[in-house]
Amino acid sequence: MASVTPLTDLVNQQLASALSVTQPEADPLLRRSDRADFQANGILALAKKAKANPRELAAEVVARISTGDLIKDVEVSGPGFLNITVADRAITANLAARLADGERLGVPLKADAGVTVVDYAQPNVAKEMHVGHLRSAVIGDALRAMLDFTGEKTIGRHHIGDWGTQFGMLIQYLFEHPGELAPAADVDGEQAMSNLNRVYKASRALFDADEEFKERARGRVVALQSGDKETLELWQQFVDESKVYFYSVFEKLDMEIRDEEIVGESAYNEGMPETARLLEEMGVAVRSEGALVVFFDEIRGKDDQPVPLIVQKADGGFGYAASDLTAIRNRVVDLHATTLLYVVDVRQSLHFRMVFETARRAGWLNDGVTAHNMGYGTVLGADGKPFKTREGETVRLEDLLDEAVQRAAEVVREKARDLTEDEIRERAAQVGIGAVKYADLSTSPNRDYKFDLDQMVSLNGDTSVYLQYAYARIQSILRKAGEVRPAAHPELELHEAERALGLHLDAFGDTVFEAAAEYAPHKLAAYLYQLASLYTSFYDKCPVLKADSPEQVANRLFLCDLTARTLHRGMALLGIRTPERL
Repeated sequence: MASVTPLTDLVNQQLASALSVTQPEADPLLRRSDRADFQANGILALAKKAKANPRELAAEVVARISTGDLIKDVEVSGPGFLNITVADRAITANLAARLADGERLGVPLKADAGVTVVDYAQPNVAKEMHVGHLRSAVIGDALRAMLDFTGEKTIGRHHIGDWGTQFGMLIQYLFEHPGELAPAADVDGEQAMSNLNRVYKASRALFDADEEFKERARGRVVALQSGDKETLELWQQFVDESKVYFYSVFEKLDMEIRDEEIVGESAYNEGMPETARLLEEMGVAVRSEGALVVFFDEIRGKDDQPVPLIVQKADGGFGYAASDLTAIRNRVVDLHATTLLYVVDVRQSLHFRMVFETARRAGWLNDGVTAHNMGYGTVLGADGKPFKTREGETVRLEDLLDEAVQRAAEVVREKARDLTEDEIRERAAQVGIGAVKYADLSTSPNRDYKFDLDQMVSLNGDTSVYLQYAYARIQSILRKAGEVRPAAHPELELHEAERALGLHLDAFGDTVFEAAAEYAPHKLAAYLYQLASLYTSFYDKCPVLKADSPEQVANRLFLCDLTARTLHRGMALLGIRTPERL
């Protein structure tokens, strides 16, 4: 791997060298400019500190900057800005180094990488996944890929709901009606969910109608929590059957879920008493009306009374807080995490705020271990209201994904020229699932967004389909080029559209690092959309295979090739496929 220094850093280094003569601690900040490639705006602050005229100081700096291989031109603008134009040769040479680096495209690994545990995609055992599960899965998967690419070690945790009072009802029913669940190995995802639904509905009906069964179900909860062997065996059946279903849904989402990363609430059951004991001994939690709770002066309810975090109920039972705090202990002590990242519904923000503060008071979170709640907004229907079926029920995630693929198949079939039916079906899955993911990831996570399939699978606008077709168009050009190979020619002058595309390609690494550091996949999505737009402008203004000379043909093919590789890598980080043909 050979990392490539971005052009912004190279220009900054030369500016810093020029500025050091007048003010060593000056920090030249670069931003994109409409009048030039970059604009340096650090001169104003420098002039204010030195009590000098900004334009005169800027002119002095310009005189100390040497133009040539890196900087083509620099001029004073406005009250004292520097407009900087990078040399064509520098752009092409930097991009050539990126292409030569292979899959990493010259992007380095960060030196201070740590271990991040990402808690995401948290379905519930014996329950169907619905549209509310979509964002946690998609956002979490993209964040892991982005963090991994920067060099961070990520560990996934799917904190599934596999414990609690409802399992007493389910297990007791299964105990009295053996054989209702076939062995998980003998069923597929659809059949697994059908079995679980049938048992859940039947057990719920019996629970509501039969007081004696209700009493037996409550007794079964006690047996489960005390580790009764037969009860645990039946509980495991529900877990195994649910996993078959989970995997089938995640496969449709084109996501890899590793079995060892599914660590549900049950995994922390044995550690919760110790968590409670430690918190009480440290004085972090106190007894109140028989319960063990943590109070926060700054968090108050409607009556202006402190809102407590309940670690242990008055009856001795444990809730979500105990489970989440025990999970933090496990992730910090056993997994050696330096960062804990939770991708959960924004409506749980208060809960996690209290959990994190409790963990900080206990010393489990500190300067060396931080926790972040990536609260995400709600998926809305096209009408701007929470996404529901016509009957007012929550939309099943499988139904939503199937509809997206069907809608994508119509788009692919309409545009298909030389694709077989099997290829159309394969592309439809890649386009449809990509459309769902991109619509989510191109929105800031903390905002709600509208689920509008017509817009998602559109060939126009900010959609994954637009990006996928840009990639496929490039592949078509590269195939048509035949034996003519892409090759960089730094000696050539670049068209304005080539320069814009090249400068944007050079910013890929910086964008990924920024998006990963801020847990902001929408910033990477925005970069990729702009990349596809700049490529479209380049394609319209700069003939590739019919360029003026063989060298220009090769150089433009080189720009095409690097654009395709950058689109492919960037889309992969978002969990979206880039078909070679569409």
